[in-house]
Amino acid sequence: MQNKSIKILGIAAFYHDSAAAICENGKIIAAAQEERFTRDKHTPDFPVNAIKYCLEEAGFSIDELDAVVFYDKPLLKFERLLETYYKFSPKGFISFAKAMPVWLNEKMFLKKLIREGLAEVEDYKSKDLKMLFPEHHLSHAASAYYPSPFEDAAILTIDGVGEWSTAIIGHGKGASIEVLRELNFPHSVGLLYSAFTYFLGFTVNSGEYKLMGLAPYGNPESEETARFEKLIKENLIEIYPDGSIWLDQSYFNYATGLRMVHDNKWKELFGIERRGEEGELEQIHCNLALAIQRVTEDIVLKMAMEAKRLTNSDNLVMAGGVALNCVANGKLQKSGIFKNIYIQPAAGDAGGALGAALAANYISFGQERLKADQPDSMFGSYLGPSYSSKEIELMSRKVKGNYTKYKDLANMYPVVAKELSEGKVVGWFQGRMEFGPRALGNRSILGDARNPDMQKKLNLKIKYREGFRPFAPSVLAEEVSTYFDLDEPSPYMLLVAPVKESRRKKLPAEYNSMGLWERLYKERSDIQSVTHLDFSARIQTVHENTNPRYYHLIKEFQRQTSYGLVVNTSFNVRGEPIVCTPHDAYRCFMSTEMDVLVINEYVFFKQEQPDWENKDKWMVEFKKD
Repeated sequence: MQNKSIKILGIAAFYHDSAAAICENGKIIAAAQEERFTRDKHTPDFPVNAIKYCLEEAGFSIDELDAVVFYDKPLLKFERLLETYYKFSPKGFISFAKAMPVWLNEKMFLKKLIREGLAEVEDYKSKDLKMLFPEHHLSHAASAYYPSPFEDAAILTIDGVGEWSTAIIGHGKGASIEVLRELNFPHSVGLLYSAFTYFLGFTVNSGEYKLMGLAPYGNPESEETARFEKLIKENLIEIYPDGSIWLDQSYFNYATGLRMVHDNKWKELFGIERRGEEGELEQIHCNLALAIQRVTEDIVLKMAMEAKRLTNSDNLVMAGGVALNCVANGKLQKSGIFKNIYIQPAAGDAGGALGAALAANYISFGQERLKADQPDSMFGSYLGPSYSSKEIELMSRKVKGNYTKYKDLANMYPVVAKELSEGKVVGWFQGRMEFGPRALGNRSILGDARNPDMQKKLNLKIKYREGFRPFAPSVLAEEVSTYFDLDEPSPYMLLVAPVKESRRKKLPAEYNSMGLWERLYKERSDIQSVTHLDFSARIQTVHENTNPRYYHLIKEFQRQTSYGLVVNTSFNVRGEPIVCTPHDAYRCFMSTEMDVLVINEYVFFKQEQPDWENKDKWMVEFKKD
């Protein structure tokens, strides 16, 4: 049966990481986060710009849409809010008083808000525009299952909280999704991890990846790390064999308060004060980060085993913010519980916009399931805007930039690869922008992984961020097992795996007891700048069929150096969203100590730019994340 043409716009908004996505007959056409256009990181605002882009890319008007789909059910979320305040009353009155006006004036009338937002996008005529509201975790489940290559898969979604659910186990078969188990608020793996994010001085809903990055600095042999893990399991949480959890709410404050935890109770429990946002990082903080990371991995593995028991499927798909914990993902992949694992690259709330659109297509409209190509139907997650030569040249004229244009890319790759091999830092901007939190070679900053000083240089002189932050390798897909104990694709930088023993350097016996910074700058491997302190790496495999330009650059770097990988970090500075436009890229290039900027086939060398030493002229202040 031929599918009727169904055009659906998905929206995520009003909490954090607003986004839009559009599909036709289940084929994903475009998706983007609003932050990339407004330059306000994690913005909750209605995604006017992202919707405009999606409609333009698809060539649709709002009046042509069959449905607009919001990624959760606001009334069910409001019910949870009211029931929670009632259950905990009289605690939390201040939080209740702050939340109610927003709900009563805005979120209770979400259809009206969406119509008003769409009116900012374009002057549409439809008075009876169909609006759908799938549940939050169904949107996550759909975002992972429908783009995956599987006709049958267990589904695991884990995050902070949707309406009531904080995690679900489901089963995808053909075009259907069945929810088999739910974990409900206030018991939440995501909120537990966010509580430690808060206590260790990072920002909730954006700093969780910093907590994950800090964990490898913990001493795995330390009695303190083991003690912390024991304290967490004996006081904060009960973990059941099926991966469900119970959190002792006397230690937490997120249900009704304005903070994540009761600071004094945590200080008494762990023997340390909450770290300030810019407070000094000490070994005790690293050990606590490692302890909660281990607890999280234990829970995720138990949930996965329960998903396997319930579905007996060989395949697992994952979404939700916790699915971005690539260390846990690496342990899960290594466990062999499932033969195949697929993780949605935009696993957080932004990906809910895509999942909402797909859920509506297959469940509400009953469309036949599209068979996804390998590895999926996400097109490498390159679903954002691209820019023409004319637009790049107009930008350059405006900023008085100087560039060399390469008509033949085969002549450009050797030039850029040579700069990388000589220790230069390259801003690499190509084609369509990535959807999701990872830069995957189209909006990336690149360096030489062999260079032992590259990690320090990128953090302090390019990204302007905390010195402990690790970097990921982009490696030619066929070369991944040359460097890492991994023999399968990881195109979305969502798996952590060990660096091969043969590449490691011998460390002193007292290595784990050395100071944090002393260990950080101790050479650990021949690819030092992508090797974490525990000899792991967060890997992106680069494939010629999904990103030929990035692939050929790394291939040329391999010809020159014999190393088929580079350092890849997102093209932005601390607190800034990843760059979207050529102007964003040029401004970031000029405001940092980046050496070379490549926008499509245009190459800008720093010292050829006017007033190139005056970084302050290009600086923009962003909120620290």
